[in-house]
Amino acid sequence: MMISNGIEDEEKWLAEGIAGIQHNAFYLHRALDSNNLREALKYSALLLSELRTSRLSPHKYYELYMRAFDELRRLEMFFKDENRHGCSVVDLYELVQHAGNILPRLYLLCTVGSVYIKSKEAPAKDVLKDLVEMCRGVQHPVRGLFLRSYLAQISRDELPDIASEYEGEGDTFMDAVEFVLQNFAEMNKLWVRMQHQGPLREREKLDKERNELRDLVGKNLHVLSQIEGVDLEIYRDTVLPRVLEQVVNCKDELAQYYLMDCIIQVFPDEYHLQTLETLLGACPQLQSAVDIKTVLSRLMERLSNYAASSPEVLPEFLQVEAFTKLSNAIGKVIEAQVDMPIVGAITLYVSLLTFTLHVHPDRLDYVDQVLGACVKKLSGKAKLEDSRVTKQVVALLSAPLDKYNDIVTALTLSNYPRVMDHLDAATNKVMAMVIIQSIMKNNTCVSTSDKVEVLFELIKGLIKDIEGTSTDELDEEDFKEEQNSVARLMHMLYNDDPEEMLKIINTVWKHIMAGGPKRLPFTVPPLVFSALKLVRRLQVQDGDVAGEEVPATPKKIFQLLNQIIEALSVVPSPELALRLYLQCAEAANDCDLEPVAYEFFTQAFVLYEEEVADSKAQVTAIHLIIGTLQRMNVFGIENRDTLTHKATGYSAKLLKKPDQCRAVYACSHLFWVDDQDGTKDGERVLLCLKRSLRIANAAQQMVNVTRGSSGPVTLFVEILNKYLYFFEKGSPQITGAAIQGLIELIKTEMQSDSTTSNPASDAFFASTLRYIRFQKQKGGAMGEKYDPIKL
Repeated sequence: MMISNGIEDEEKWLAEGIAGIQHNAFYLHRALDSNNLREALKYSALLLSELRTSRLSPHKYYELYMRAFDELRRLEMFFKDENRHGCSVVDLYELVQHAGNILPRLYLLCTVGSVYIKSKEAPAKDVLKDLVEMCRGVQHPVRGLFLRSYLAQISRDELPDIASEYEGEGDTFMDAVEFVLQNFAEMNKLWVRMQHQGPLREREKLDKERNELRDLVGKNLHVLSQIEGVDLEIYRDTVLPRVLEQVVNCKDELAQYYLMDCIIQVFPDEYHLQTLETLLGACPQLQSAVDIKTVLSRLMERLSNYAASSPEVLPEFLQVEAFTKLSNAIGKVIEAQVDMPIVGAITLYVSLLTFTLHVHPDRLDYVDQVLGACVKKLSGKAKLEDSRVTKQVVALLSAPLDKYNDIVTALTLSNYPRVMDHLDAATNKVMAMVIIQSIMKNNTCVSTSDKVEVLFELIKGLIKDIEGTSTDELDEEDFKEEQNSVARLMHMLYNDDPEEMLKIINTVWKHIMAGGPKRLPFTVPPLVFSALKLVRRLQVQDGDVAGEEVPATPKKIFQLLNQIIEALSVVPSPELALRLYLQCAEAANDCDLEPVAYEFFTQAFVLYEEEVADSKAQVTAIHLIIGTLQRMNVFGIENRDTLTHKATGYSAKLLKKPDQCRAVYACSHLFWVDDQDGTKDGERVLLCLKRSLRIANAAQQMVNVTRGSSGPVTLFVEILNKYLYFFEKGSPQITGAAIQGLIELIKTEMQSDSTTSNPASDAFFASTLRYIRFQKQKGGAMGEKYDPIKL
């Protein structure tokens, strides 16, 4: 209620003030129209007396001031025209000083002063000096600020600057500088004093009001920056020290923050660069509550943009040792502001790093130095969990990746992993993903085991459980995504030198072994394929080469591969392990290493026997085994017989009859390999096909017993297609008569009342018959071969 009353009262007082101004303005206009100087001065003084109020907030006072300001502009036009009032400007300057109250007197004095300077009857510097001194007579913060703001406004175009029409003899632009500096200093004192204008409980309201008036003070600095005579030397020796003296001595956090920001924004970048030491020297002397990190960040941002604007300015940065000065200043500020939160310090280091990457991208030692300072600040602290801090640390660590587009450069920074160590587990993973994404996006190849070691140390949050976390707590989808990223990363680790590549593989293996069983199914396959890629490159080498250090050889790598795949037994993941053993067997076959290939097959069969229990998985596994064995050409007769015997044996032992049938007829390919030197054993092919036919028959009868009707004839048609394949390949045991008999059998089965009609089977059979007809009509040797078959 009291607040609303206060607002209402203020509105009433403002209305009264405006009414007073309008009332006196009416008589003022009448006096001006009749060229009556005495009346004009009387009513202008009465009008300006309304500005003596202390009841209004700065915001409302400004409204009142603007009304008075408009009238003063009109009065100034009158004062300029001596013909209208018949009084010389010197006499007028004396005359207005007889006004009764000091505030109206000084407003009138400033107005006449402006006319006095334009008349050039007295040096501009003398009039300005007189005015700036006289304005000391008003010490009320709000009234004084607006009065001095009026003085700054009217004198702005009348400063004795270089090439100005008001320039006097000698270095008078220094008088202009002196005038603006003096006015600035007085205005700043008044502005700072505003905070003591009310009770402490209204501190927040007072700060808000002060904030509204800050531009009145800041405009002085803008005027200073526009004075032509203020070159680098004047700025360095006079302007900056005087302004900073005011900033430091006012000991007010609002003023210090705003004015430091003003200095950075209004003066040229080139000046900042050449006066860095002076500007930065003031930072540790500011109040501890000042948001110095934002001030310094803006300074570094401006300097970064300046450096980016032209390559020609870069030597200046080296010449003034900008990085060293900024780095030292940040250190001192952090030291001086004991209560500065961690997030503030890290933000400063992010800005410094951004500056360094812009200005000195080639100086990795500078980048590492910034990261080192960050480590020092974080040392002794618990893991960072505050999201604002971790966000800044991620920004700090991401900056070098974004700049260099090359993780290899970041890997040379010794302090990079140390900063990462301070992140909590979740953020550590986020950062690790950022690193991997950077590598993938830029197609970066990490080519030495040392760099791989550092890289895997950086992304350890994804590779193993960091203390306090467990894989069981993770979201399944997130976990899969993370591990797939690690798997993709492994394909980016490469070196043309086999010796170094083997070291890389060993390094990766060491790290992923520490990650626990849950991660192995994701990380083992890419590692196995990296090793196999190396084996294929080494196919030309076989056996060990004499020398001090045993080089990378296929045998050595296969031994390592055996260990790697064995590790999957702890998961357990037998189907995956079996696939990988078969891949290795195939690679050993290409390297002509029969014992190694046999060993891998043995391991695959052992897994099949002991670990693969699911019937579907068994079907897939046996087909993989048959397919791989069929492509092997390294085995001697004895070893091949042993393995094919095993494969056919397991095929016949599958749980479901249709699965048995298909696996057994697939085994027929083991006895007829179409290569130049391949096995061609028609007898055993026929044996397999006949056996599969018996199983298909048994399957048909079983369906008949259990369901009262036979199943479709699909299996018979599939076997028929196998017969046709081997018939075309020229197996003497597969005759046209046998194919004829099988066709008749299928037709009989299809016409049987107990057989269930199946469109897919029927279409399959029709398509097969169509193929036979096509071959018969084709003519030539193949046509003759097919001719005896009657459809």
